[in-house]
Amino acid sequence: MTPEPSRLRGADLAGLAAAGMRARPLRAVLSALGIAVGIAAMVVVVGISASSRAEVEAQLERLGTNLLTVSPGRSITGEEASLPPESVEMVGRIGPVTSVGAIGEVDANVYRNEAIDPNRSNGIAVYAATVDLLGTVGGEVAAGRFLDEALAAYPTTVLGATTAERLGISVADGSVAVWIGDARFTVVGVLEPVPLAPELDASALVGWPAAEAELGFDGAPTTIFERSPDETVAAVREVLAATANPEAPQETVVSRPSDALAAKAATDRTLTTLLLSLGGVALLVGGIGVANTMVIAVLERRSEIGLRRSLGATRAHIRLQFLAESMLLAGAGGIGGAVLGGAVTAGFALWQGWPVAIPLWALALAAAATVAVGAVAGVYPAAKAARYSPTIALSSY
Repeated sequence: MTPEPSRLRGADLAGLAAAGMRARPLRAVLSALGIAVGIAAMVVVVGISASSRAEVEAQLERLGTNLLTVSPGRSITGEEASLPPESVEMVGRIGPVTSVGAIGEVDANVYRNEAIDPNRSNGIAVYAATVDLLGTVGGEVAAGRFLDEALAAYPTTVLGATTAERLGISVADGSVAVWIGDARFTVVGVLEPVPLAPELDASALVGWPAAEAELGFDGAPTTIFERSPDETVAAVREVLAATANPEAPQETVVSRPSDALAAKAATDRTLTTLLLSLGGVALLVGGIGVANTMVIAVLERRSEIGLRRSLGATRAHIRLQFLAESMLLAGAGGIGGAVLGGAVTAGFALWQGWPVAIPLWALALAAAATVAVGAVAGVYPAAKAARYSPTIALSSY
């Protein structure tokens, strides 16, 4: 009667692999930790980058991509050009344009009071602002109110977020004043940061008429902001320079502030690729650690291998046993790393106020990388174990 060939079922294979790990738990944990660090690094890099991009996309969705700006460039002689005072009204006459706002730089400094050293200006710019500016740029007021037709005619000011921080001002109820030029200006508002017009953050805004009357403003805008429907942005952009400065359109610069946010997202993608490479290096180091652990395990378990061979286990069974143990060890580290990476990503995103976004492909890549590293790390130890003969059990004692 021919004996039935030896077989190794999947459940038995998994049990053998798990038993090998349980026999030396501390060594297994330390080996899996190397894999966990690599996987966690990859998940964190991708997750934080994806969360950052999601925040940028949410900002673009909230703020809109239909904002264009017009500012003076350089003349053909290299001198700084200027926009005509009537350019704001002319831009507003473009058919598709729905709102227009503008700022004009004023030659003055801002101080907490008149006793401050004039050299300590804190880098704060003073701008004359139109009353439609805030709505056009999509800004919000953190405290107080923005300029209106009535306030714009009097010495009042609205501070950008950075300006208010530098001056130590957090209230805007009319009880606080700052020194601009040679006059006191009552603080009536403080702005939230303005992503599409960051120059407003470190500025003090005064009404257009008040700037002309109190600060010698010449009425020439420094930057004009306009919005139009998304489908007309390209057409408006084509005529914007010639409309704002008909005499010298070549001396006018037209830009789209949302492009800067989009460029930031593109930069994040490039940085993510670099950091993923570093995570891959950490994963490779972890794989070397698993391979080293499995080689030591093979040497220590020669008697077990010889006993199993003498009981009918084939070389293929031994090879599969140690290969499965290596993959299980790497898989345990991968699961731990993915959980750790996800937790770090979620914590960082919530701390920054971003949406939590961990792409499924990142988790799939982590799982595939774990399986691949475990398989590669186990090839040599498994082959070495399979070469042992049944008599190795006797020579081990």
